[in-house]
Amino acid sequence: MMSALLQEMSDKGHGCSSAPETERSLLLAVCSAIPKQEKSDRLRLLFEHPVRWQVLFDLAGHHGVQPLLCQALAGVHDAVPPDEMSSLMRSYQINLHKALLLSRELIRIVERLSADDIEVLPHKGLALAEVIYGDIALRQSGDIDLLIRPQDASRIRDAVGELGYTPHLTLSAPEQRAYLKSGYEFAFDGAAGPNLLEVQWAIQPRFYSIDFDMDGLFQRAADVTVAGHPMKTASNEDLFLVLSAHAAKHVWERLIWLCDIARIMGLPSLNWNWIESQAESLGIVRMLRVNMLLANRLLGAAISPAAEKSIREDPAARALVEEVEPLIVSDAVFNVDSLAYFRLMMRLRERGSDRRRFFCRLAFTPGPSEWEAVHLPARLFPLYRLVRLSRLAARFVRG
Repeated sequence: MMSALLQEMSDKGHGCSSAPETERSLLLAVCSAIPKQEKSDRLRLLFEHPVRWQVLFDLAGHHGVQPLLCQALAGVHDAVPPDEMSSLMRSYQINLHKALLLSRELIRIVERLSADDIEVLPHKGLALAEVIYGDIALRQSGDIDLLIRPQDASRIRDAVGELGYTPHLTLSAPEQRAYLKSGYEFAFDGAAGPNLLEVQWAIQPRFYSIDFDMDGLFQRAADVTVAGHPMKTASNEDLFLVLSAHAAKHVWERLIWLCDIARIMGLPSLNWNWIESQAESLGIVRMLRVNMLLANRLLGAAISPAAEKSIREDPAARALVEEVEPLIVSDAVFNVDSLAYFRLMMRLRERGSDRRRFFCRLAFTPGPSEWEAVHLPARLFPLYRLVRLSRLAARFVRG
């Protein structure tokens, strides 16, 4: 039932009310995977109702779809007040300038690492914008994400340090060794802002128990051109799996993640047999089904016949969609420290073994917060598992 999730909505001061219906419908129409003319017609119908423009713009900004909103409204500009259209165009230009800045930095970083024979895959962000939207300006820019091999982490830290990037998190040698096993990314601060660069040797923290084959991701990598510079990124099939896991991890808090998935679902050359086989190996078949159903129901993305048959065999996936859908395109923020969140993550896994592994890793995988709370010498590092368990239990009791 939906009520359990809504009751566990953030107890840190976030609201849980839905966005106004007109603005919500406009945003879904803007992001929908339907033909351009049909989208314009739908928008014009919605414009017959009063629109609170600032509410719409704020909602689009939160969901990372302001550029898509600008592109869609430009096609029906005569229905938008001139001042509001000018405001939206300014936001679009700001995002474009940031995308160009990040492109320049991405190229500089990739070239520097290539000089040391370090292979990286630009991930999400700019590369994803090029692959899915064909334009770096059509995806709201945030930071630079690179997939790396774990054995290259130290060399990459030194190389980007020469470019002016400093680690956001300071770890001792024992902590860094442990973090390479339990964590998944290092963030670096740059001249243009904090956490500007993130290098990831795994797709998610270890406790989520979705163990992507990073070597396989590199072997299957596809070509992409970012701001005229050729580089590699994950294949479309790998992207679909990775983005589905990422969206589920964040409880589909931002609509842009479903937009990405909907557009990948529409690619004609996608190898669905391989995707299903890989999802079964990773234990995330249900997670993919929920993503596809959400993209279909909210954005009109077509589900392939093979995937539709798989979904019919899993009524639990449809039940989860009924719970999650009301949270999307609203000002609700799910509390990721709540018991409801961890129960949801377990329910998204179809195999009991994966659920048990998730629970055990969650309970006994320490990280930076444990190392900061209690300082132990290197020889006592195994005791951090007990620190983790006790802190997690205390958190749940408080919750």
